[in-house]
Amino acid sequence: MAHKTQVGIIGAGPAGLLLSHLLHLQGIDSIILEQQAREAIEGTIKAGVLEYPTVQLLKQLGVGDRMMREGFEHHGIELAFGGKRHRIDLHELTGGKSIMVYPQHEVITDLVAAVLGNGTTIEFGVADVGLHDVDSERPSIRYTRNGEAHEIQCDFIAGCDGFHGPSRQAIPAAVRREHLKTYPCGWFGILCEAPPSSEELIYAQSDRGFVLVSTRTPTVQRMYFQCDPADSVDNWSDDRIWTEFHARTAGSDGWKLKEGRIFQKGIIAMRSFVCETMQHGRLFLAGDSAHIVPPTGAKGLNLAAGDVVLLSGAIADFYRGASREALAGYGASALKRIWRGEHFSWFMTTMLHDFDGEDTITRRFRRAQLDYVVSSRAAAASLAENYVGLPFEGPA
Repeated sequence: MAHKTQVGIIGAGPAGLLLSHLLHLQGIDSIILEQQAREAIEGTIKAGVLEYPTVQLLKQLGVGDRMMREGFEHHGIELAFGGKRHRIDLHELTGGKSIMVYPQHEVITDLVAAVLGNGTTIEFGVADVGLHDVDSERPSIRYTRNGEAHEIQCDFIAGCDGFHGPSRQAIPAAVRREHLKTYPCGWFGILCEAPPSSEELIYAQSDRGFVLVSTRTPTVQRMYFQCDPADSVDNWSDDRIWTEFHARTAGSDGWKLKEGRIFQKGIIAMRSFVCETMQHGRLFLAGDSAHIVPPTGAKGLNLAAGDVVLLSGAIADFYRGASREALAGYGASALKRIWRGEHFSWFMTTMLHDFDGEDTITRRFRRAQLDYVVSSRAAAASLAENYVGLPFEGPA
C-alpha cells in the first residue's frame, strides 16, 4: 500500500511528535511511524526535567496546559557533598528562569493527543522499517504493519527513531562522523511509593558514589544511585537499596530520605554520543538518533526540542520558496547547542561521580570543583544558566 506526504517521520518520541506538530502549525503534512504500540510509549515511565526554553515552547504550541497543572516547577537544585547540602538558586541566578519536573512519557501523551487531533496519521506497531533513495528528491520509507507491506513517498525523511533505529544507519558509514564516550558506571534507578524527600532535586556526591533524589508525583518518587553497569537488579533487595541510599546521603543536618514500596528497578548505562553527520540527502536526524547524553545534566529531551525547532523552520523555509540555506546548514546550527549540552552533561557527570581506578589527585580536583561551584557566584551562575537551558539556536 502506497502513501504520500511531505515529511515522513520515523519515531513517535518527543522529537518526532514535536516536529510533526510544529510542521502542522506551518501547514506542512507528515506521517509518523512508530515501532511500539501507543500504550507502550505513553505508559513507559521515564524521567523528565524540562528546561525553561522547552517549557515556553510547549506552552506557545498549545500543548502545555497539563504540564502547567501537574508538573513541578523548581526554582533551584541542591548539591550535597561532604555531609552538607548547598542550594543553587536557579531562579535568582538566571533572572527568573526555572525548570519543570514533568515526566517524558507525560510529554509524549500530550503530544500524541495533539498530533492525532491535527488529523496526522501515526502508524503504531510497525516493523521492518527501511529508508530508500534518501539521495533523491523523492525518498521513501518502506515498512510492514500487521503483516502488510506499506510505502511512504515523501519530500523529506526525519529520523527521530533513537540510537538503535534505522535512520542513522541509512547514512553510509564512510561519511558518518561519530563520537562516543562510555562512562565506567551506570545508574541504578527506582520508583517508589513515598512522599517527596525534598522540594527540589538533590545531586549528592559521596565516597560511596553518586545519588540523585528526584520526584514524579506527590506519591511517587524517582531516585538513582551510581552502580556498576554490569550489575543486576537481582543483587539488590529493597533493604539493601535503602541502606545504600541512606549511606550516600547522610549529612550533619539530620535529613533522611523517605522510604516507600519500591515498584520498579532498573540499571541504565552512561554514555555521551554525537553523530555530527545529521543530514544526508533528504534525510535529517533529530533527537537521540543523533546524540545521547548521560542523564546527569537532564538534557536529552531538551536537546531534541532544539533540533526540531531548527528543522521545522528549515523545512518551512523550503516550502515557502525561501532560501535553502537553513536546510543545508541544519546540522551545523543544531550542533552548537548539542555540543554545549554534551559538555555540560560531561561536566556534571565528572564532577559528581567517583570512578573506579582513579588516582587521589583526581578525587581532590573533584572536591575543589564542587567547593568552587557553591562558593563562587560566577561558577554557580554558569551552572544555573546551563541547567535551566540556553536559548534555542537560530540558523548558522
